Amino acid sequence: MTDYLTFPTEHTLAGTSLTFGPIAYGCWRFAGTDVATATAKIETALACGFTLIDTADIYGTTWPDGFGEAEALLGDVLAAKKSLRGDMVLATKGGIIPGLPYNSSKQYLIEACEASLTRLKTDVIDLYQIHRPDLLTPFEEVADALNQLLSAGKVRAVGVSNFTAAQTSALQKYMKRPLVSHQPEFSCLQPGPITDGVLDQAQENKMVTFAWSPLAGGQLITGNAENNDAQTKLTRLLPVLDGIAAENGCDRAAVALAFLLTHPAHIVPIVGTQNLARIRASAGALKVKMTRRDWYDILEASNGTPMP
Repeated sequence: MTDYLTFPTEHTLAGTSLTFGPIAYGCWRFAGTDVATATAKIETALACGFTLIDTADIYGTTWPDGFGEAEALLGDVLAAKKSLRGDMVLATKGGIIPGLPYNSSKQYLIEACEASLTRLKTDVIDLYQIHRPDLLTPFEEVADALNQLLSAGKVRAVGVSNFTAAQTSALQKYMKRPLVSHQPEFSCLQPGPITDGVLDQAQENKMVTFAWSPLAGGQLITGNAENNDAQTKLTRLLPVLDGIAAENGCDRAAVALAFLLTHPAHIVPIVGTQNLARIRASAGALKVKMTRRDWYDILEASNGTPMP
């Protein structure tokens, strides 16, 4: 009997009762449509069990002029159909200012979070994450802002995005409550978190890991890479992904997502497609049967070398 890898079908943010499905829906490209179209995307994601909805204050149709557009559109969706808010765990991020580029000072983070609450038309954000580390603000001050947002009831839980393990530990030292999430770039084309300490820290502290760009910005779907090094890696990866996909009767995107799901760090891939059919197809990852050998085949293809 083949021993297939398993993964959680539900996650909980530590210290809360907030639960959500194994895949999240991301709003990076969400802005720029009408409310009806946007509502259809959210409803489709929720119907697939993608019950954590991830956005950020900088997401919009253009950079940098689109600041706030994705949150505002999602807020319009929630205002138009109020029942949706109770069906999701709502996550957003702050701390990036176009051109600055980062500000995690206490005053700015509190103001940024309050502005997100206004755009999202909600009285509380379930998960608020620092989008990128601000190298000029002391961790103690960042923690002071997050602690105040938590104690004021404006956010239910806090986490970090694009932080190293060391930066996360430094911030946690000054927190009154645990940081509950990491959000790194992670895919089988970009497997850095496996070895840079982020996934180890997530397991140590029972943090959920949200993987952004889990399909490498579509490169794992199209097979077209952004540069020569990535193309070389894709040349090794795609036959492995396609072989596992053929055994499972699915596409390679589902296999690439399953590679993340089956890691023990409780990884939640954030799917950002704006196509309703592709949202539904992403749920195929939940049915992929992957062996330990399959998983290591993918990692070895990505690294270009066998495991030692």
